[in-house]
Amino acid sequence: MSVTATDTHCPYCALQCGMTLTPGIPVVKLEPREFPVNKGGLCAKGFTAADLLDHRDRLLTPLVRKTPGDRTSPLREATWDEALSLITDAIVNSQETYGRDSVGAFGGGGLTNEKAYALGKFVRVALRSASIDYNGRFCMSSAATAANRAFGVDRGLPFPLEDVAEARTVLLVGANPADAMPPSMQYLDTGRAAGAKHIVVDPRRTATANGAHLHLQPLPGTDLALANGMLHIAIREGFVDEAYIAERTTGFEAVKAATNAYWPERVERMTGVPETKIRETVRLLATNGPAMILTARGAEQHSNGTDTAQAWLNLALALGLVGKPYSGYGTITGQGNGQGGREHGQKADQLPGYRKLDDPAARAHVAAVWGIEEDELPKPGLSAYEMLDRLGTDGGVRVLMVLASNIAVSAPHSNRILDRLRALDFLVVSDIFLSETAELADVVLPTAQWAEEEGTMTNLEGRVLRRKRALPPPPDVRTDLEMLTELAERLGRGKFFSSDPRTVFEELRRASAGGIADYSGITYERIENEDGVFWPCPAEDHPGTPRLFADGFPTPSGRATFIKVDHRDPAEMPDKLFPYVLTTGRNMQQYQSGNQTRRVKALAVALPEPRAEIHPDLARRHGIADGDLVELRSRRGAAVLRARLSDGIRPDTVFAPFHWPGANALTNPALDPHSRMPAFKACAVAISSYTEGTE
Repeated sequence: MSVTATDTHCPYCALQCGMTLTPGIPVVKLEPREFPVNKGGLCAKGFTAADLLDHRDRLLTPLVRKTPGDRTSPLREATWDEALSLITDAIVNSQETYGRDSVGAFGGGGLTNEKAYALGKFVRVALRSASIDYNGRFCMSSAATAANRAFGVDRGLPFPLEDVAEARTVLLVGANPADAMPPSMQYLDTGRAAGAKHIVVDPRRTATANGAHLHLQPLPGTDLALANGMLHIAIREGFVDEAYIAERTTGFEAVKAATNAYWPERVERMTGVPETKIRETVRLLATNGPAMILTARGAEQHSNGTDTAQAWLNLALALGLVGKPYSGYGTITGQGNGQGGREHGQKADQLPGYRKLDDPAARAHVAAVWGIEEDELPKPGLSAYEMLDRLGTDGGVRVLMVLASNIAVSAPHSNRILDRLRALDFLVVSDIFLSETAELADVVLPTAQWAEEEGTMTNLEGRVLRRKRALPPPPDVRTDLEMLTELAERLGRGKFFSSDPRTVFEELRRASAGGIADYSGITYERIENEDGVFWPCPAEDHPGTPRLFADGFPTPSGRATFIKVDHRDPAEMPDKLFPYVLTTGRNMQQYQSGNQTRRVKALAVALPEPRAEIHPDLARRHGIADGDLVELRSRRGAAVLRARLSDGIRPDTVFAPFHWPGANALTNPALDPHSRMPAFKACAVAISSYTEGTE
């Protein structure tokens, strides 16, 4: 029997690096391949991705509680028929007693486009419920909201990643791609080798900041003031592009007036960034072009994250950067399908094609594709944290299905969310391993891994890729599409669903047609032949759109919109009891909640435990040495981590990675009023030395 190598893509971050898998005995061989994004490179996570395919912890059969309804009883193996019957009964009983919205789903940015689309459709058509959201609400929602307000469209990077190498000045705000997506650094390295100047805004001196021309270290939560201060300087020193503003934008005068309050000396006091560095950054962006501004979670995961992203957008527009070659504004998507996952219906207010659920025309279009009446579609539901915060309560979700997400670790104020998960009448988790969330479930469903199923992903550039099946799943493991289709059948709605990925994608194409994220011209064959296709792509003879905004913006006026935004303090400020600022983020060796990467031996050896990064001055104040255990406390909980002393972090700030349980016991669930993004990046904490065995 011949062994066939399959070209596919990495299961982790939004780069979606190309790789080749060759089935073998006893292991699958994984090699990087030439692909426009990674150009033959992979990070440590990508190189070890195949280790998970035959991992000893792999879920291989459904699990149910030995004593139904008692989550203190152990999980036992079950048949699919038994597991799906329990789920169906729980859904029917809850909806008969509490109403349709009492059953809901929580999805993830790692689902393929087909599965994200099917999950959104399943909740609205099979369950006829409004209760759905996903973990992308915790990731990209603020930048997405800001881009939609300014540009009329949200695509993380409105240009190919390769354009970054051609920019002469790149400002990275709250982004650390050297750790989060190492293969992307080749583009920054290429630009720097050709003389480009890179500026990093981050309270930590990260690996990315180490290679930058300038490093600006603001107090977490003050990025908006910094951006407004830069715009103030650009206006006062004549750096704004008056012709561009007049021809391609609206709303500048109100923004211009608002920046009067952000004179350099005041901004230095607010942010801690020296005025000289602020001025040099503006000068480089304005005179050393082409130039681009890239934001990421450090700027966006705040209770004012939308306005903060908007402030950086305003600066990019005022300098005339957007829509010009090798220039502009972009936001760096994190999760593997963070882009596609938010385009096709997982968000509480959204329908496929990035349509709004409360738009009558959008409802009519999608209902027609789905073969239902428009009034059968529910209204918009609650956003992610708001839905989770009400689990098990009157009027809240009482039966929850979780796919591709580990909310017990990844949600803010995680102790509260753990309580709410335990309060559910019934919890279903579909996963490849027994995650911290799955450990709480009434039913756990084993699902196929990335290499065992077909589907498409959309990477950070808006490039739609095809992830191909390289080997079959284990005998008693099903894909999520198969599971959702079978459940829909049992609920009497099976005629609306298919378990075949290509069939689902063909329907997705029709549902997205005419929408902001139009996939109607994209086919599996085109993706294969063209190394991916950029949306929007409204017809099969359309070339796709690698670069947006060259000729205008998809707004009613065709112009981009300036929006006035003002700094406001983080939702929680340091005080005598909690005198320091905690910010969270990624380590190179781990990914998301760590449910996968913490099981990979090579990655666990490289980084076996979470480390709290603190400045030596702060450590001395509390009698802490490098490697000591420390306890971090906030108003919501406590976490014990090992200290890593670094003079590259601000003395008033502590950094903790979120890949393990602990960090999110501390974080603040205060929500951005526009995006409903929680404030992961800034909360008040206390720190003390910790001795093992103490209470």
